[in-house]
Amino acid sequence: METGQKIILSNNNISDSIYELSIQVNLNGLSFFVLNTMDSKIEFLESVNFDKKQTPQALLDQLTHSFNSTEDLQKPFGSVTVIHDNELATLVPKPLFDETNLVDYLKFNTKILKTDFITYDPLSIEDLMVVYVPLVNINNFIFERFGSFVYKHSATILLNRVLTLEKNSKSLKMYLNIENSHFEIIVVDNNKLKFYNRFEYNTKEDFIYYLLFTAEQLQLNPEEFPVVLMGSVDKNDPLFKIAYKYVRHVSLLSKDAMLYSTGASSKHFTLLNSL
Repeated sequence: METGQKIILSNNNISDSIYELSIQVNLNGLSFFVLNTMDSKIEFLESVNFDKKQTPQALLDQLTHSFNSTEDLQKPFGSVTVIHDNELATLVPKPLFDETNLVDYLKFNTKILKTDFITYDPLSIEDLMVVYVPLVNINNFIFERFGSFVYKHSATILLNRVLTLEKNSKSLKMYLNIENSHFEIIVVDNNKLKFYNRFEYNTKEDFIYYLLFTAEQLQLNPEEFPVVLMGSVDKNDPLFKIAYKYVRHVSLLSKDAMLYSTGASSKHFTLLNSL
C-alpha cells in the first residue's frame, strides 16, 4: 500500500472483487478509473467536466448521479480510492511539521473556513507533508456507499510519481501536469523537489506567463532547462505550441512513465497513477 494516504475503515461493503475503483473529485469535474487487477487492464475510464465550478453539494449530486446511472460504477470493488483535487493544499517539511498547526500551514496561502476539516498525507519519497482540505461530504458519501476506502490529495500522487521517475537523475527538470482549468509545475533537481505550485488558467497566455514567471523566480534559463508536459495536452495543443515557442527543450511525457496507460497519451496522469 502506498505511503501518503488516509484510510477509513469499517465493517463494510468492500468485497474481494478483482476490480479497484479510483475517483478524482474537483469542483470543475469528476473522473473515474476502474482497474481489473487480474490482468492490470483499464476496465473503465471516464471524465465529467462542468461548464463552471460547482458547489460541494452540487458536486455530490453529480457524483451520486454518476453512480446511479453508470453500470461500470455499480460493480463490487475490492478497494476504493478518492483523490481530492483542489487548491486548498500546501507542503510542509516533516522536521517542521506539527499536527496541531494544520490551520496555520494553510491560512496564509489558501482561503479556509473555521468549519473546514484539515488533514495531511506524508510523501513517500521526500520528507514532506501535504496538508489539505478534503471535501468531507464526498468522503461521507463514499463511506456510506462502500465502507472502507482510501483518500489522499492529488498532489501526493503527482509528486510521489514524478519524484519516483526522477530518483536516479542528477539534472534539473520541470514537469507540467495540465488539466482543463489548472496546471501544476513541479521542478526536480538532483532527484530532490525544488518547486511545486498550482495555477489556474483560462488562456494559453496565462499558462506561459506562469511557466516563465516560475523560471524567472528560480533563475532558470528557458534556453537550457527541459520541460516535460503531461496530462490533457498533445503536440497540437496551443499550450504545447506556446511552450515550444518560449522554451527550447519541450517534450511530452513518455507513456512508459505511466503505471497504467491508454496509449501514447498521459491524460489522466494523476488518476491513472493512483492505484
